[in-house]
Amino acid sequence: MNFLITGAAGFLGATLANHLVREGHQVRGLDDLSTGDPKALAPDVHFTRGEMGDRPKLWTLLQGVDFVYHLAARVSVPESILYPRDYNDVNVGGTVALMEAIRDVGIQRVVLASSGAVYGDQADSTLKESATPNPRSPYAVSKLAAEHYVRTIGALWNIETVILRIFNAYGPGQHLPPSHPPVAPHYLRQALRHGTLVAHGDGSQTRDYIYVDDVVSAMVAAATAPNLNGLAINVGSGTETSVKELIHQVLSVTHSKSNVVYNSQTSGGVSRMKADINLAKEKLRFTPSIKLDEGLRLTLQRDARFK
Repeated sequence: MNFLITGAAGFLGATLANHLVREGHQVRGLDDLSTGDPKALAPDVHFTRGEMGDRPKLWTLLQGVDFVYHLAARVSVPESILYPRDYNDVNVGGTVALMEAIRDVGIQRVVLASSGAVYGDQADSTLKESATPNPRSPYAVSKLAAEHYVRTIGALWNIETVILRIFNAYGPGQHLPPSHPPVAPHYLRQALRHGTLVAHGDGSQTRDYIYVDDVVSAMVAAATAPNLNGLAINVGSGTETSVKELIHQVLSVTHSKSNVVYNSQTSGGVSRMKADINLAKEKLRFTPSIKLDEGLRLTLQRDARFK
């Protein structure tokens, strides 16, 4: 089959693209390289550098494509608080531009990579797709708006759409910016350097950490599984892990004696998050296979930055 992946040079995009070409599929990738690295892509991925708003380029890349994975987005919650307009332009405007091009060309199905962040704080820490979203950052708002645009434009023009609300993905190749890096690889790097591990709040806040290979399994299934049109589906491990427990696991796998500091002056964000993955199990035949300790070890083994 022929796929187009937006955000193909990013963490999830590159892992997905490389998996699909190994399976014998034709893969085209688009990325503006604001954070992505084209060197992460296998030679068989047909990569193009470009912006999501470049509709002529989108029309060209979509010719002959069966399925589209839309992963291109800005993804930093703290950055979105500072620059909400940029997040709206890229995450919402880019999604609309893509859906217009898909409408014009004619594509079977679009899979949108959304986020568990759309839920925000809920009365129940086990987050079901039926919960009313309560986004707490411009990033989360932008992903929720993208969901609505994808679903609405898809329904108007008979395009099948699938939304995957991906929780805290981690693994080799994850982008590590100088400010506000993702917590799992940041802690691994700090522990290996015997640096200090700083946790926001008291470390009791929980997240659902899912290894990148499990995310890719769900994304691959979402392209072709039947009876998915219009659905939003959680993709997580189904396990709730506190920041304190994550730190414990990181120190264990790295054999580090790094100091840990809890900064009570900063917020830990949403207090509790755990994905209800029953719908993913039913619709995608999805079962996460890699537990956190194993995933952290695999990240250390497979990511050259941690050698």
